[in-house]
Amino acid sequence: MPTDQDIIKAMKKDPQTGFRLLMDTYMKPVYWHIRRLVVAHDDAQDAMQEAFLRVFRSFEQFDENQPLNAWIFRIATNEALRLLGKRKGEAQLSLDEASDDLFNLKADDYVDYSDAEAVKLQKAILSLPAKQQIAFNLRYYDEMSYDEIALVTGSTAANVKANYHNAKEKIVNYLKTND
Repeated sequence: MPTDQDIIKAMKKDPQTGFRLLMDTYMKPVYWHIRRLVVAHDDAQDAMQEAFLRVFRSFEQFDENQPLNAWIFRIATNEALRLLGKRKGEAQLSLDEASDDLFNLKADDYVDYSDAEAVKLQKAILSLPAKQQIAFNLRYYDEMSYDEIALVTGSTAANVKANYHNAKEKIVNYLKTND
């Protein structure tokens, strides 16, 4: 698997080849990150395509002192929020403006409904406030550090850590009370 530095070098040398390398590395994790936020496969596909288009078009603006994955996930998160905002009739939406009920929208089913625990976990995650949901998903599923998540969300590591731990508590409580 190529490193982020390999991808950055390839993007500078030959953007087409570099972008294929970037897509090979990040397409699946970005898709699932967006999918956990927007739920519907078609919406996730649309947001993912737009996110990668934005990554390609704005790569020259990427700050190499920052982690590549955090930059890509920030763009992907913003695209997911933009799509959710359009669903709610808003033109643009940012993480700070995302209303909690926005994340409770359901589109299609991607949870294995024969696995009752998976269903309960997904419902618990979807019941979280927006910032907690994003912090939880990035930490739990994408195994990002608090610093990386802070870069994705435009927050601080301390706030991300608090959101993540609050999310975990709420999920545990949800699972205990919704048997």
